[in-house]
Amino acid sequence: MRVLLDTSFLLPTLGIDTGDETSKGLKKLAEAEAKISYSTFSILESLWALARTIQKETFDLETFRLGLRSIMESGRYDRVAEDSEVFSEALKIYRLGHRDMIDNILYASSVRLDLRLVTLDEALKEFILAHGLTNTLVFPDQLETL
Repeated sequence: MRVLLDTSFLLPTLGIDTGDETSKGLKKLAEAEAKISYSTFSILESLWALARTIQKETFDLETFRLGLRSIMESGRYDRVAEDSEVFSEALKIYRLGHRDMIDNILYASSVRLDLRLVTLDEALKEFILAHGLTNTLVFPDQLETL
């Protein structure tokens, strides 16, 4: 199984809890020995999320640094290489009405690179289905069936 992780599935590695569903999904991916990919745009989105929590006592810079190194340097995760087609497709999706450009880039990458996009994003799923787009999304509870 080859998957691209939505940002919410990178955050636990960086020290931000995103709930049981995310944890269970990550465990299923590990058990399935899935080939896991990430986008540098998810790293950017993670930084935005971390910037909102950095003043709180719960932020741990060392956990963040170790998590980032794990994602980017351990060899467990592969970084996707977005090309001009991915960005063109992301812009088309934006023009159709989906205003989250990071989601658009991740979705377009999953289509272009033939990856399943592991996400919790119901709004993105509804948008894709409503517009008759290729559904590459997979939710944690669906991982066992792949």
